[in-house]
Amino acid sequence: MLGILIIIIHLKYDVGVPCIFFKITGLYCPGCGITRAIFSLMKFDIYQAFRYNMLIIILLPFAISYYIYIFIFKGKKRIPKKVLNFLLIITILFGILRNIPEFEFLMPTKIH
Repeated sequence: MLGILIIIIHLKYDVGVPCIFFKITGLYCPGCGITRAIFSLMKFDIYQAFRYNMLIIILLPFAISYYIYIFIFKGKKRIPKKVLNFLLIITILFGILRNIPEFEFLMPTKIH
């Protein structure tokens, strides 16, 4: 229900969900831009979604395939701990790198 309300507010007023971490620290967290990326995907603007948060766009196919896998095996299989640790490290590195000026291409960016 909350998701539907967020979509309606975004479509009517072009307002997104604010990032509390960014407001407090001035730094981008690994999740900054996810809501805008999802709204861009809903409009089939894949490049803009990628520019808002490339990590979520890269990981989305893996997440979808995992949920399909769980659906097929009825939740009997789990993601190996090594894979979860790898994803955690990638997410932390993404969060750090997107705040370094040399990696400004990782920051959430509106292109049009």
